[in-house]
Amino acid sequence: MSFDLNKCYQDYVSGLEEKGLRRRLRSVGKTYHGRTTLKGREVINFSSNNYMGLAQHPLLIERSQEWAQDWGTGSMASRLVCGTMELHERVEERLIQAKGGEAALIFNSGFQANSAILASLFDKDVLGHEALVFCDRLNHASMHHGLKAGGIRQIRYRHNDLNHLEELLQKHSDNPGPKFILSESVFSMDGDQSDVDALIGLADHYGAELYLDEAHATGVLGENGFGLCAGKKVSFKMGTFSKALGGFGAYLVCSQAVKNYLINRCSGMIYSTSLPPAVLGAMDAALELVPRLDAERARLLANAQKVRNSFKQSGFDVGDSSTQIIPLIIGEEEKTLKMANALEQENILGIAIRPPTVPKGTSRIRFALSAAHSDEDIDYLCAVIGAFKS
Repeated sequence: MSFDLNKCYQDYVSGLEEKGLRRRLRSVGKTYHGRTTLKGREVINFSSNNYMGLAQHPLLIERSQEWAQDWGTGSMASRLVCGTMELHERVEERLIQAKGGEAALIFNSGFQANSAILASLFDKDVLGHEALVFCDRLNHASMHHGLKAGGIRQIRYRHNDLNHLEELLQKHSDNPGPKFILSESVFSMDGDQSDVDALIGLADHYGAELYLDEAHATGVLGENGFGLCAGKKVSFKMGTFSKALGGFGAYLVCSQAVKNYLINRCSGMIYSTSLPPAVLGAMDAALELVPRLDAERARLLANAQKVRNSFKQSGFDVGDSSTQIIPLIIGEEEKTLKMANALEQENILGIAIRPPTVPKGTSRIRFALSAAHSDEDIDYLCAVIGAFKS
């Protein structure tokens, strides 16, 4: 009997379809002022991570064009060959100043950064002992992927439950292995925040190193908008350029010793062509702009509070959201898909998020607000959701 490869894959996708878990790509048009086009119709985009509206900012576009004009369209090599330009070093220096730290290293995406860094960071032969890695259960898939790729056993604590984390730290306090705590500062699917100062306190008390993923905080929260761990004692400050900063790529701010190690050990960085000048130009401009956007941040967070209050008054569950990310938790996959389709008919783009991205029974519409949304956009969203509930 011949082996039918395509049938195996088709059967798998059909199984997802039956469970209401199949994913599909959707094509959208140009994004502008918090809007995009879908199937030829203008919709308000409440699904984008362009939290500060910088992806269309004139300064980012101008500097992207300038650097491409001066340096070309590609970096032409990996960082260790001849792909480290003055441009990479300039952006890394901006990151050091913004986040506070000795050194910075740019990566090509957030998923690549977490998965590559964490796969290489905990080598027993390098550290002298097996590392103890304490990980929030709801950390991003890229973090779990990196740990799995590195063969690292996770010690998972309940989501944002620092009492549980401390119990686990106490339980393993006599273990001579180096200890690491891994968390997001803003959780991507729930919009809630970790208590960064409390995590720093626990790390100090138990002699652990703290690794924070600031992908959804950078640009929106913290000192000068540079995240919740900016200027604080955090060993590994990871984040992305692809969300509030309006571009592409990721970074790690760390000690010089860690940077030197990763340059020699982190295969995801070593064997990847570096980011091109156009991308770096936009990120250089974004890092310049972010400290000036206090008014935009205040308005964004005020709108988020308004939306949360409205959703709650309409009887919906928004979890513990306290940021620009607001989940409307429905539970069942089929009901969530129906809600997303109904929103689309009302010219609102709100994407259904289902397992395995979120735990079973917690399917949701993930609303992501932007500084580009008008007051009328916010009022319309609240009115539509209120009408759905009634």
